[in-house]
Amino acid sequence: MIFRSLALKDSSAIGELFLSAFSDSEGEEEGLLISRLATELTSGIDDINVQGFAAVDDGRIVGAIFFSRLTFDFPLEAFILSPVAVSPERQGSGIGQALINHGLAEMASAGVQLVTTYGDPSFYSKVGFEPLSTESVQPPYELSQPEGWLGQSLFGATSSIKAGRASCVAALDDPAYW
Repeated sequence: MIFRSLALKDSSAIGELFLSAFSDSEGEEEGLLISRLATELTSGIDDINVQGFAAVDDGRIVGAIFFSRLTFDFPLEAFILSPVAVSPERQGSGIGQALINHGLAEMASAGVQLVTTYGDPSFYSKVGFEPLSTESVQPPYELSQPEGWLGQSLFGATSSIKAGRASCVAALDDPAYW
């Protein structure tokens, strides 16, 4: 298995991966929604505001993640890790965790200070994410499941970050994702 950056040429494979993974676990409607988001993020990869990484096995993308910039009034290099998908037949084999760790290492080497995510605390805690206070680091929209607002400081204590309200990239700027 290799990890590599995503590119525009991966758009079709990424759409299919996210559709399959999210339809399988969350239903077809969620699969379509997140597949559309992943495809839009793929087309917006610019290595400044949107980055994506793939896990590739035997020439096939079996997992993918995206990091997109969050901006605050407070000067902070921050990104959100979202969405993440692993092929249904490969879930539970450690691909997601390995891919996230690869992406976090890439973010740290680029000087990113904080990575947030919005997801399952029991999964993301395995790769170092901790609950975030929605008062200290406010998400762009009200969260339907506030317990899923998580963060990881890549240089220091997450609990000490007080950044205010976040703004996100256009692809994520829709309350349906929050």
